[in-house]
Amino acid sequence: MNKDFSELATDEVINIAKDALGKNGIEVLVVENGELAKQKVLQMIPEGAEIMNMSSVTVDSINLAKEINESGKYDSVRNKFAAMDAKTQGQEMKKLGAAPAWTIGSVHAVTEDGKVIVASATGSQLPAYIYGSGHVIWIVGSQKIVKDLDEGMKRVYEYVLPLEDARARKAYGRGSGVNKLLIFNKEVVPGRIAMIIVKEVVGF
Repeated sequence: MNKDFSELATDEVINIAKDALGKNGIEVLVVENGELAKQKVLQMIPEGAEIMNMSSVTVDSINLAKEINESGKYDSVRNKFAAMDAKTQGQEMKKLGAAPAWTIGSVHAVTEDGKVIVASATGSQLPAYIYGSGHVIWIVGSQKIVKDLDEGMKRVYEYVLPLEDARARKAYGRGSGVNKLLIFNKEVVPGRIAMIIVKEVVGF
C-alpha cells in the first residue's frame, strides 16, 4: 500500500472495499470525479429536505456545500445556524446538528474489509453519523482506502492531522487534534448510509 496516503486506489482495491462495505450495511457508488459525485448527491436528496453539510474539505472542494446552502432548494441547517446566537442558543444548535434528516460529509479512512474511520476535533459531526440522521451520505476520494485499521490510524495521525492542523490554523487561528475518533464497523439500518467513492483526489 502507498505510504504517503495520497495515492488513488486501484479499481481492484475499490471493488474489494465496495463489496466489504456493502456487507457492513453501507451502500457504495463509484464515480469518476468530484463533479459527478456532486451531481449524484443532488439526485439523491429530495428538494426541500432538511440537510446538514458537516465541515468537510471534500464537500467544499466539489462546491456541494454552496449548492446546499445557497440554491434555495433545501432546508439548510447551516443557514439556520447563521441566524442563531451560539451563546444563547448553543444547545438548540447542537440538537439541530445532531439529528438532521440528511447529513452530508466525508470520512478519513476506509479499510478494505469495510470499516470506516472518522476523526474530529470537536465531535460535532459524530452524533448524526452514528445515529441521529435518517440519511447519511459520505463523499470519499479513493486515496482514503487503506488495508486495515492499523493503516487507517496511521493515515489519520501521519497524513490527515498535519494537513487539517495547518488548515485550521489558517482558517480559525488555532490548531486541530484527533480529540474524538469513530470506528464504524457496521450500519444496522438498511439504506441509512451511502458512500460515494470518487476516483480522483478530493479532500485529504
